[in-house]
Amino acid sequence: MTRSGRFGNIEHDGIVQKSDINSVIVRISSETACAGCHAAGSCNMSGIKEKIVEVQGSYNVSPGDNVTILMKKSMGYKALFLGYILPFILLVLTLVILLSISLPEGTAGLLSLGMLGIYYLLLYLSRSRIGNAFNFTIKTL
Repeated sequence: MTRSGRFGNIEHDGIVQKSDINSVIVRISSETACAGCHAAGSCNMSGIKEKIVEVQGSYNVSPGDNVTILMKKSMGYKALFLGYILPFILLVLTLVILLSISLPEGTAGLLSLGMLGIYYLLLYLSRSRIGNAFNFTIKTL
């Protein structure tokens, strides 16, 4: 992942898997920090994760082409907020409210985790609507 230009784009290199008139499917390999280590073969901590990204639009690419996927940096912040910051705030706020009404700590903790589960369920159920807010573009290499 790199930052590009003055507009603050996030870039990932990938390989086109499928291309049609409406969209392009790109496979991105993200390596963990230890994937380049000389001992990565004997360590269980190393790994490479592959992600599939669908880019809407018509591009002049063929399967097997190397491309770069671009995303605005602000969309990365939005994903960070929805996935980590808002759930943390919700967890702490729920815990403080439940403790302030004199519930036992164990019960308050379990109910707070339950609220977090409900948040992630709602996030999962609205994934298509949220996914439409994240737009990717392709830059050919």
